[in-house]
Amino acid sequence: MKVIHVRLIFKKTDHYFGSISAIYDYLSEDDIGMTKKSLLHSLSSDIVVTGKAIIKRREILRCKSK
Repeated sequence: MKVIHVRLIFKKTDHYFGSISAIYDYLSEDDIGMTKKSLLHSLSSDIVVTGKAIIKRREILRCKSK
């Protein structure tokens, strides 16, 4: 399972989301510094840095099956 970590640089806050769409339910394009469409295309590299935010897509680590 993947999680998207958004660090708002100037507000010094961290937010965690389950999808890119969820980001824009809570934060505005102005907060992020990028439109949803642009972020959808840019996040294939798993990290995006704008003038206002650092956005990373990471895997959630879970307990190993026994």
